[in-house]
Parts: sequence; C-alpha cells; structure tokens
Amino acid sequence: MDQAELEEEARQCLINPENDPLPTSLISCLYIGHFLSRWSARMWEFSVALYMINIWPDSLLLTALYGVVESASVALFGPIIGEWVNRLTYIKVLQIWTISQNLSFIIAGVAVVILLVYSSLKGIVFSSLVLVTYLSGAVAVLSTLAGTILIEREWVVVMSEDQPTGVLTKLNSVLRRIDLVSKLCAPVVSGLIVSFVSLTASAICFALWNVISVCVEYWLLTTVYDGIPALHRKDSKRKEMASSDPEPSTSLSNQHSNLSIEDRSDISSLETRSLGCLSILPCIGAWKVYLNQEVVLPGLALALLYFTVLSFGSLMTAALEWEGIPAYLIGIARGISAIVGITATFTYPILESKISTLRTGLWSIWSQWSILLICVGSIWVKNGISSAYMLMSGVAASRIGLWMFDLAVIQQMQDQVPNSDRCIVGGVQNSIQSAMDLLGYTMGVIVPNPKHFWVLILISFVVVTMAAILYTLYIWRVRKHLFHFEKLYRLIRGSSS
Repeated sequence: MDQAELEEEARQCLINPENDPLPTSLISCLYIGHFLSRWSARMWEFSVALYMINIWPDSLLLTALYGVVESASVALFGPIIGEWVNRLTYIKVLQIWTISQNLSFIIAGVAVVILLVYSSLKGIVFSSLVLVTYLSGAVAVLSTLAGTILIEREWVVVMSEDQPTGVLTKLNSVLRRIDLVSKLCAPVVSGLIVSFVSLTASAICFALWNVISVCVEYWLLTTVYDGIPALHRKDSKRKEMASSDPEPSTSLSNQHSNLSIEDRSDISSLETRSLGCLSILPCIGAWKVYLNQEVVLPGLALALLYFTVLSFGSLMTAALEWEGIPAYLIGIARGISAIVGITATFTYPILESKISTLRTGLWSIWSQWSILLICVGSIWVKNGISSAYMLMSGVAASRIGLWMFDLAVIQQMQDQVPNSDRCIVGGVQNSIQSAMDLLGYTMGVIVPNPKHFWVLILISFVVVTMAAILYTLYIWRVRKHLFHFEKLYRLIRGSSS
C-alpha cells in the first residue's frame, strides 16, 4: 500500500470513524423491533397447538400436520430465502419481511377464529379454513426466517465490525435473551387468556397484536438502518455486487482456507461468475457453499437437536393438554423453560471467555443430554400427571445446555464463515433445522395417539445423543483432544502431596 492510499484510508477513518461505540438509542431500537417480531412468532408457536387440539380433540393429527407443513416449507425454501436475503438490499428485505410476517399471522388468526366460533363446520369449508391456517403459518415462518437471517446473521456482524472484542458476543446474547423473554412471556399471556377468557379471545388478541405491531416494528428497524453508517456502507457494496453479478452467490470458500475471511470475501464475486451458471436452482449453489464450510459438523449437530419432541413445541403442548394439564400451567412451565434459557445467555459469555467457544459448546451439549435423562425416566412413572410434571421439569432444565450450545455454534459460524456466504449459510442451516423439525412432526403423524407419546420421547433422546457425539468428534478433529489430562494429573498430584 503506497503513501497516497494510506492517506486516503486515514481520511476516510476521520470522516467515518468506524471505531465509534454503537449508539445506545439505536441499539435499543434494534432490541425492541426484534422483540416485537419474536413476540408474534412465539405467541403463534404456542397457541397453534391449543387451537388444533381443540378443533380436532383426542388426536395429535392436526397439530402434527401443521408442523409438517411449516417445517417442510422452511426445509424446502430456506436456502432460497438465504439467497434472496443475500441479494436484495437491507430495506427491501425489511419491508417484505415485516409486512408478510404480520399479514400472514393476521390471516391465520382470522381463520382460527372462524373455525372456533363455527365449530360445526365440516367438509370443504372446514378443510379450506384449515388449509388457509396452514399456509398462512408457513408464509409467516418463512418471513420470520428472512428477518432472523437479516438481524442475527447479518446486521449484528456488520455492526460489530471494528468494535471492541466482545461486542458481537454481547449482541448475540442479548438478541437470544429477547427471544427467550418472548418465549417466556408470550405463552403465559396466551395461556392466561385461554384459561380465564376463551380460546377464541386469544386468537382475536393475536390478530390485533399483529395489526398494531407491524408499523412500530418497521419504524424501529428503519431507524436503526438510517442511523448506523456501517449498514449503509455494507448495503452499498451489496447493491454494487447485485448490479455487476445477477447470479446467486456460490463461492467456494474452502479452496481458500489459507486466506483471511476478508480475502475470501473479496474473491467470492469472481468465483460466483464461474459457478453461477452451474446451478440450475438457487438452492443447489447454496448447498455447495454450506457444505464447503469448516463449521458444517457443528451446524449438523445443532440441526439434529430440532428432531425432537422434548421441547415446549406443538406436539408436547398438545400431549400435555390431552393429559389434563391446564393451558395456563403449560404456559407457566414454558415460561420457566425460557427463564432457564435466559440464564444461559448470561452464563454463555462468561464461560466462553474462560474456556473458548469450542469447549463451551462441548460442555453445553453434554449437560443438556444429562438433564434429559429425567425425561426418559418419566416414561416409567405410572401416574400420568406426575409423569407430565417430570417431563416438563426435565425439558425446562435442559434449556440451559441447549441455548448455550446454540450460541456457541452461531458464534462459530459468524467467526468462520466469509462475509459473502453468511446469509446463504444461515438460510441452509435453518433449512436443515426445519428438515429435522419436519421429521419430528412426521413422528407425530405416524404415532398420533397421545398415549404413545413415550415412543417419541425415546426417539428424541437418541437423536440428542447422536448430536452430542457428532459435536464431540468435531472437537476431537479440531483440537486433537477432549480433556487436558495432564492438567488433571498435575492437580491430583498436587492435592495428594
């Protein structure tokens, strides 16, 4: 770099000082906007199981079929959503995401209200309303995915560039904390409305919430975009790349693993020109990008954790409702689960700073596995109510390991995936997770009788075991060891002497 380039770089730093701390007011706007989006998603995620089990009592079929439609949508279109977020401008993604998510939730809420009010509906009218609910929910989840990729995989990384060490970890932790607070409070609020007012009232409140929140959410997030120069600069680069290269991004970053992330980002546009013509469908190129990443094994381990009924998802919620657990108690239990998860967001930065991201992930996933043994034990408890409470306790307590592992894997992807591939990898990762989620709901279709829910518990536990083993093998491959036995030996010798 010659003297003129150095002077120009210094001048740009004076004009646009990238090291300035992020404005607190704009960070607050980001957090509130994210909260509004996550609240809608978490409220629907909890309530839809109650709606379906009441529309068709004594069977998990409607609940499981909804989960199949939702998960299949993300599994099929997740990579394409990632490509789309990667190619469009931030504002365009923001507009489509907020409008389509809230509008879809409104339509789904109205359809559920009609099904609940006119419970005698049969035939084609009933089937059409159920289909509208399924499709609206699927569109809303795809829109939510676009927003998740934009905020959690793109914006926070761009905003934390050239910031002090630990800013990215803090942003990740707070965003996850917001999601878990929504997971804590939304089911409790919805459960109280269902238990003390009516199921129909909860659907009406849900639809009205989305009518109000869409405008506020969009205003808050556009304020963040307008106020942070780093987002403008990054968006300008995206526009330039889109105008010079209309093909989907399909860089082969693994062939340049000896280069820095910045260097690989610079050459990715050249690789895109040569590989774009090879991709018949956008998702093919996206899968090539994903499979060429170093973090593919942690990503697969995280995705396996979605192949489960050991969460307060639709299937477990419907099974607990069938067992006779009141809706408000299920909501409270789910809230306790979220509190445990929130604890994980405070614990993770401390643990990560002391033992590294890789080892934090290892300890987290095996702690989750250990606690889930409580759920396995609940199978042999003969009293149904006691077994249900034991199941809820095990699932709630295991969230501390789950969410720390989730944060560890996400941070590995943010640190190791090139800038040009980040949105694409995020889309494929969510697609795989939804494919695993789809398999979980397929289990509910195959075993729809709530009496046989124990079978699904055992299968879920086996899959968590597979995920833990897979991540352990990855750690062994990277670090060549799992434990510092020499330190343990010195510690034992020191205590014995």
